[in-house]
Amino acid sequence: MMRDAERWLNQAKNDLEAAKWNSEGKFYAHACFLSQQAAEKALKAYLYSIGKRKIITHSTFTLARECAQENNAFNSILSICAELDKHYIPSRYPNGLPDSTPSEVYLKQDAEVSINNSQKILDFISKLVNI
Repeated sequence: MMRDAERWLNQAKNDLEAAKWNSEGKFYAHACFLSQQAAEKALKAYLYSIGKRKIITHSTFTLARECAQENNAFNSILSICAELDKHYIPSRYPNGLPDSTPSEVYLKQDAEVSINNSQKILDFISKLVNI
């Protein structure tokens, strides 16, 4: 169980580093998506650490609500999870946005906020999982 949690948390950290790298390269849409991915994987790491096995969703908000059923401290990150979920589809697909592409509409500030939100989630979960 803890091995799975460690693997997921390590990949979450890697995704967050990739988000930062993409932001530095001005690939802001990719940075936002990778920030969402990092948070998703960190939340899954927590669920694996407490023995969960069937984890299907990609929604950080849904995952955080599931985590909150086990530990109500997760209620404190629900709003930033909801914010990160806004980047799951539109940051990747032109048909997720009206008449434009992700590379045209995502800005540096979007990437900065997403990276900061993801970092908060990773820090929060890293303290709980203790890997």
